[in-house]
Amino acid sequence: MTRPASFLRLLATLVGLAILVAGAAAAPASAQTQDGEHYSVDEIVKTGGAFFGEVSGGLASVVEHSMSQYGQPNGYVLGEQGSGALIAGVRYGQGTLYTKNAGKHPVYFQGPSIGWDFGGDGSKVMMLVYNLPSVNAMYDRFVGVNGSAYLVGGVGATVLSRNNIFVVPIISGVGARLGISVGYLKFTDKQTWNPF
Repeated sequence: MTRPASFLRLLATLVGLAILVAGAAAAPASAQTQDGEHYSVDEIVKTGGAFFGEVSGGLASVVEHSMSQYGQPNGYVLGEQGSGALIAGVRYGQGTLYTKNAGKHPVYFQGPSIGWDFGGDGSKVMMLVYNLPSVNAMYDRFVGVNGSAYLVGGVGATVLSRNNIFVVPIISGVGARLGISVGYLKFTDKQTWNPF
């Protein structure tokens, strides 16, 4: 067997094992009792599948991985975003925050980034929101590292956090973007062009 073929076989095996481990670790989270405030894996995958379309296989794996880390979300955002970077970058987007106990609310997000990052993209985004105590707590800055991504089947996720509230953007889109960067997203209830 040639060296590249051997490497590809090993890589495929490792990816398969990682997906199985993520699925097994997610089982306790999806089996949690629904309390009327949180979303199950099935609810998120069904909603995300309808929103994203054909990437539902990768979406299911990314959602299960996220829930194995943080449990069940008590909110999610569906929206669109555009971003670009040449070392320093900027991202703008808008969507709707959905919660079971507080309804739906418009949300806008924008933020700067800096790092080894080049290119641009436009994408649909679904953000899982964990430990959100109120809708107003969403309207703040959440810090993260873009590049510490979990990627399966064309769907990627990063993690943003602030005060034990976690936002996990799940992205599927088009464009050319390469690199790693540090930045934040600022969520607001009104549109603004100021990324800071």
